[in-house]
Amino acid sequence: MITQTKDIDKELLAGLESSHYSRRIRSHFIAYGTKYDFCRFFLVKDGDDVKGLISLFNSSMVVSAFSNKVFSEQDITELSIFVNMTKPFTVELDLRYAYRLYDLVQSDYRDFKRVEFEFRCSSRIPKINVNETPKLDDVFEILQTSFPIIKQTKDLWLTDTSHRIRRGLSQSFTLGCYSSATIQYIIDDIAFVGHVATIPSQRGKHHARELLYWIGEKLNADGFKVRLYARSYNVSYYTEIGFEPVNDDIVLELRNVEENI
Repeated sequence: MITQTKDIDKELLAGLESSHYSRRIRSHFIAYGTKYDFCRFFLVKDGDDVKGLISLFNSSMVVSAFSNKVFSEQDITELSIFVNMTKPFTVELDLRYAYRLYDLVQSDYRDFKRVEFEFRCSSRIPKINVNETPKLDDVFEILQTSFPIIKQTKDLWLTDTSHRIRRGLSQSFTLGCYSSATIQYIIDDIAFVGHVATIPSQRGKHHARELLYWIGEKLNADGFKVRLYARSYNVSYYTEIGFEPVNDDIVLELRNVEENI
């Protein structure tokens, strides 16, 4: 059974298993709580037994189980019905359940593989021109050249990013006026890197590599582990920078949606 709830607090969220998915859900709650329609939370229950939590943030769904709980086949079936009802653009959950869910929703969803990386520092912060507090308009001008969805939703991106920065969840960086990277969340001493981009005229000059390496070294020196996800075919790119693969997963993405949206 999946039911919407607003009865969420930090104690409940602390009971989620340790994973990227749990941290994503916690970041949504820290940023917006339960008072907005675009950020909703749902319990996965078997009778009175609460087994997991779902966040539905705009068009993204994230699912995580509570520690010492396991989703049954019935839970996955109910989750597939919920996915088909709500039609989020992406669905993320632990690989233990992702393929089982995909089998049930693949008529409407495609899957793509990705790898989670963690930066291995060498305690050497390079001296490059990184702006740690750039104007978000400047960050947007870089990101929109690589991410059409950001380009088409500028106001939403600016509002959400500034909101997260004010709550200490997020941070953006720029290298010169041509490369940018954004920390999606900082939770449990893990800084998760989200969007990374370089403007077209400066691509191929290793600016993004330099920026990611600097971020990895700087945030490690500040006491944070730096992680990111990338498509599986980009493994060598990130290992050359200093990232090491730590996990695999898949993301379910809605079919029949305009490419890159």
